[in-house]
This record gives sequence, structure tokens and C-alpha cells, in this order.
Amino acid sequence: MNPVVLIAEELAPAAIEVLAHDFDVRHVDGTDRPALLSALSEADAVIVRSATQIDAEAVAAAPRLKVVARAGVGLDNVEVPAATARGVMVVNAPTSNIVSAAEQAVALLLAVARNTASASSALKAGEWKRSKYTGVEVQGKTVGVVGLGRIGVLFAQRIAAFGTRLIAYDPYIQPARAAQLGVRLVGLDELLRESDFISIHLPKTPETVGLIGEKELAIVKPGVRIVNAARGGLVDEQALANAIAEGRVAGAGVDVYSKEPCTSSPLFAFDNVVATPHLGASTHEAQDKAGLAVAKSVKLALQGEFVPDAVNVQAGGVVAEDVRPLLPLAEKLGRAFTAVAGGVAASVAVEVRGEIVGHDVSVLKLAATKGLFSSVVEEQVTYVNAPHLAAERGVEVTLESLAETADQPTLVTVRGALPDGRTVSVSGTVTHSGARDVPRLTEVDGFDVEIAAEGILLFLRYADRPGVVGTVGTLLGESGINIAAMQVARREAGGETLMTLTVDQALGAELLTSAADSIGATAASAADLRDE
Repeated sequence: MNPVVLIAEELAPAAIEVLAHDFDVRHVDGTDRPALLSALSEADAVIVRSATQIDAEAVAAAPRLKVVARAGVGLDNVEVPAATARGVMVVNAPTSNIVSAAEQAVALLLAVARNTASASSALKAGEWKRSKYTGVEVQGKTVGVVGLGRIGVLFAQRIAAFGTRLIAYDPYIQPARAAQLGVRLVGLDELLRESDFISIHLPKTPETVGLIGEKELAIVKPGVRIVNAARGGLVDEQALANAIAEGRVAGAGVDVYSKEPCTSSPLFAFDNVVATPHLGASTHEAQDKAGLAVAKSVKLALQGEFVPDAVNVQAGGVVAEDVRPLLPLAEKLGRAFTAVAGGVAASVAVEVRGEIVGHDVSVLKLAATKGLFSSVVEEQVTYVNAPHLAAERGVEVTLESLAETADQPTLVTVRGALPDGRTVSVSGTVTHSGARDVPRLTEVDGFDVEIAAEGILLFLRYADRPGVVGTVGTLLGESGINIAAMQVARREAGGETLMTLTVDQALGAELLTSAADSIGATAASAADLRDE
């Protein structure tokens, strides 16, 4: 009997063809929950798009399930931890839409430059007003690219063909790599002041939410046009609307919104705003690529072969049982390291201590590398593409295993050298709470800490003195941010101090800056350590 591949949503014929010869391909309406759960009882694999929910209940209803495939980039509708706990591999198509997304940003930029959408609407309404819709040329202009991940690079390459001058803000890419692309790296403030056009290509993280808000829009070059086809919430929509109303911003192209679906926004009131309903991946080519990619991954998985686009390596069955609890820890240490470092490291060492090194722990280097870049690039970071992302950015990641350890039975440390000569480190271990493994931070940049590596963590470094804790607590409270846990670590009274807080919701960049300014912090960062 051939393995059963259940297709829960529409898939390209070419994708079905990949599976038809070797598997029993069945179809179900994934939005019909009872029908889905019934069909899953005999499925070895299930392929979905965005409408079908594969949660813990769905995984439990599929005793034979080996792989869940999402024909797209995001995995919001797949409960990855539930699948991983059952040893079910999860795959997606992480690069299927990158060309489409980059082209959408270019299309929005050109439409805003030439007033295309408003002119079209006016003409269809019977108005022939050429002078009213006079635009600007792109040639010779300075284009600021915020984020040089894969989509940002594709956008930069395409807009360069218009004879533009390219500058970029991305603290996680080496200047030499940017120079290879013909892009000059600058700080965010410099980019805002110099750019005639700005296009945003960042992931959505606690530090990037609200990255461009009222403060940033107050210093932009007059007449700038701003495009956001990356993630909703990176640009404060109300602040952008205010800047357009005041004439500081000449127009905007927006494809993503802080809350979606979005049918009401202050930006919709302006003729010089081109607004589209999250069409970045909405091309026939992107949809076909996604379906074909996951069909190939499903075939490989069911045949026991290596799967390039697996997002949960734990499900591959090649990691020792004792090592598996350390995978989330290593990934979270990588995320915390990036937050504390505040930029890309020239080199990173992953150090594993304890009896655990009797097993093959090389996968922990992969997990840490995945964490290093999870908040840095637009595309989803997997165990497969993480080494490539490190190589692209000139970051060498090494692994060191030591049998002896000091205070913990097992200790994992991520330590990196930054271009300015600083060395940053974070360490952690796993403790057991009932039937649950809890990853914990034990050290942050030389400070001893003891706090769960979960949720959203804030790190504030400052000179020790009375009243600081109250100041931060009051500011966050007034902003509606609840503090779940807090710890203060210092080396000596009156000396340098690290405050670590766990908060219940993400802070925008502006609030994080306000918190730092309120206590004269020398460094402030946020790390999103929530389970994906």
C-alpha cells in the first residue's frame, strides 16, 4: 500500500504530478474541520496553504502522519511544537515568493512616483487631468533600503537598473558584502535624511515594530516616498498619515498592515498612497513554486531522504534523545546573543559543556546559528539555510565541546567577537519543571543571571544607583506593558549593572528607546524568545 498524501487546499497540477506516481494522493476541503480530521486518520503527509489549521488536535488525529507541508512561506496555521513533539516533520517553501515580494515593492515605488493609481481612478471616473498627476523620475534619486536580506537584495538589484544611488541600513550585514552589491551602508538616521525613496525589507521583531514612527518621520528628507511591502507594523501607520498630511512625506506604497485583513486605515484617505491587500506573494509563479517545492519535500521525506526545507530538524530522527531539549535552548541563546550584541559578529563560537558531549552535539551549532539570524533577515530561517545566511554575511560559526562544566550539569554558551573589538556572550541550560523542559539563561555578557529563556526579554545596562527599577517599572506600566519577571545583576555596588525583564508584549523601538533614556542606559535591547 502506497503512503497517503492528503492535499487539503488547491495545489498546482505540476505539484500533484510529482506525487501521483509514488503515493496515494487524496483531496479534502481543509476548511471543513470534521472532514479534515477524518481524512487525517489515514494520512502519512498533508499539504496545506493558509486556510487549513494543522494544530495539536489535527496532529493527534493522524497517527500515521510523518510530514506537514505548507505551500508557502509562513507557518502561522501550523502548530510546529505540536508536530515536533510527535516526531512529525514540518516543511515549507521559504524562497517561493521572494522574487514576487521584491517586484511588488518595485511596483509600489513606481506607482507612487508616477501617481499611477490615483490617475487611473480619476480617468475611469471621467476626469482627464494630466497636470494634477505629474510625478517624479526615479533615475538619479537616492533609494534607501532598510534591510538587506534576500528580498532586500533582490529589490536593490532591480531598482539599481533605474540609475539610482543605493544606500542601506542593516546592522547585521558586513560592509564588504554590501559593497559587493553596490550599496553603501549607513545608519538609520542618515538613511532617513538622505533618501528620496525608502523601501523596507525587515522581519517583524520586538525591535523593528514601530521602527519608523513619529520621531523618524520628523527627520526624513522632505518629499520622500516610502514603501512597505515587508511586514505590517514596521511603520507607524498613523504617524505616516500625519507626515503625509503635513507634506513632509510625498507619498507611500503600502502592502502590509499592523492588523490584517485591513479595510480601514488613516492612510486610505490620501490619493498619494497606493494601498494593496498584502499581494507580495500573490503571483501565479510564486504559488506554483511553493506547491512544487513542498511536493518535492514531501516526496523526499516519505522516501527517507534529506529534506532541505525542513524547519524542525528534531523531527528528522537523527538527534539523540538527550540532545533534543538543548535545541530550543541553543536557538534562543542565538536570538539573545543577536539582541545583546546589537549587530553582526565577525565570528561566533558555540560552546557545549557537560556529559552531553558524549553524544553528537553538532546540531546545536546549527540551532544557535538559526537563532542568530531569526530576527535579522526577512525570510524564515531554517536549519538548512542558516549556514548559508552566515556565510553570506561573512560570519564564521564554530563548535567547541568540553566534558567538564562548573555549576551546571550541561551548559551551552554562544560567544562572539564584534567588529569593534568587543566580545559578547550568553549562556544557558535546561531545567526540568514537571514534565516540561525549561530553557534558562545563566549568563549575559559576563553578568550572572537566572531567568527563563522564554517570552520577550529586555536587557538594560546602566550605572547602579537607587530608583532605576522604579523608573523602568513606572514607564512600562504607564505604557500598558506588564512585567512578568525581573532580575538585576551587578559586579559591584555602584558599578555597571544589567537589568533583565520578561514582559508580556513586544515593545516598539520608540518605547525601548524611552526606557533606556529614562535611566541613562548605555545599552538597551529586546529579544523575542517566544516559541515559533
